[in-house]
Amino acid sequence: MAIRIDGKAIAAAVRSDVAAEVAALKTQGIVPGLAVIIVGNDPASRTYVNNKKKACAEAGIYSEEFALPEDTTQEELLALVVSLNGRSDINGILCQLPLPPHIDDKAVIAAISPRKDVDAFHAANTGHIMIGDYTFLPCTPAGVMELLHRSGVKAEGKNCVVIGRSNIVGKPMAMLLLHENGTVTICHSRTKNLKEICAQADILVAAVGKPKFVTADMVKPGAVVIDVGMDRDENGKLCGDVDYAAVEPVAGYITPVPGGVGPMTIAMLLKNTVTAAKLQNALLTDSLGK
Repeated sequence: MAIRIDGKAIAAAVRSDVAAEVAALKTQGIVPGLAVIIVGNDPASRTYVNNKKKACAEAGIYSEEFALPEDTTQEELLALVVSLNGRSDINGILCQLPLPPHIDDKAVIAAISPRKDVDAFHAANTGHIMIGDYTFLPCTPAGVMELLHRSGVKAEGKNCVVIGRSNIVGKPMAMLLLHENGTVTICHSRTKNLKEICAQADILVAAVGKPKFVTADMVKPGAVVIDVGMDRDENGKLCGDVDYAAVEPVAGYITPVPGGVGPMTIAMLLKNTVTAAKLQNALLTDSLGK
């Protein structure tokens, strides 16, 4: 029977650490600030934004929401980003994805100052992640690493398999495991012998976006199984990319959905915002430039 990795408890510990850091910064006259931009009325995006604002308030971080109508032009959105880049009271800028189809998300991400890019999606930050000289990490992969660290799981010398190659999760996840001396395989829709490759993994990260995709016969006995998925099953019930009921008796460690990776994403966003505040107030040095 697998040990259940409690993402809620670990996220609460991270948020407590962040709140303590924020309190310490405030004694120096520094109030970390986060700007959250949402375009349109996507219900899931609205829920995410509300959760982020609530988490900021609990940690003592100043947050400011910019809710823009669906028909906002790309030029208007870029102008807002440029104005936020210039505000000293805003340390982090987050533009909630997805954006409406008429807006180029790559252009918006590129417009955000790398020093305020708390999602770590800007090309400058992704490049630094590649070479292992980073200031910010994407929130979900960073959250996965925090779960592993606080559960006493080491990647060094382990076979690590990541299912999924997105720029937001799969690719940076693979790099972080590699930086900690894991031997990493990235699998995707064109991978042959997927089941056999996954069954050799000591650490298996599922980020494919397909409900209950990872079955028991894909998991090595005793493996660490991290489920990044947030899906709905045939009954509309929230589930992950891993068939939890089937895999849990086989795995050594496993994250549930909900209550696993999900809570970590917002916790790491708060951590990135504090890092940005320190960076912009010369309490940290980095290689990002202006």
